[in-house]
Amino acid sequence: MASRTPHVDETTRQLKEDLQHLSHTIEELVSATADDSRGNIKELRERAEKRLKETRQRLEARGERLYGEARDSISHQVDSCDRYVHENPWTSIGIGAILGMIIGMLIGRR
Repeated sequence: MASRTPHVDETTRQLKEDLQHLSHTIEELVSATADDSRGNIKELRERAEKRLKETRQRLEARGERLYGEARDSISHQVDSCDRYVHENPWTSIGIGAILGMIIGMLIGRR
């Protein structure tokens, strides 16, 4: 799990940079509309749309990558649990029985 922390930090940093670029472009667009020079507004609007599309694509790609990593991690954990249960069936039965008793006792107290 510790090996994923730098990746998460890098993703967070990149996301912050993307959002800063986008907000900077939008601020330029807002300030340019006060000037009312049509050529300037059109150019800034095109830049804002371009950055918005780029940011959206990056966010979608990161979301898909994070989803894939989470799915792979959960798959790995499920496989490890399945392997443990198959290698230690009586221990697994004992753990299940103890958990069942604890849950039953907690429900019975209500």
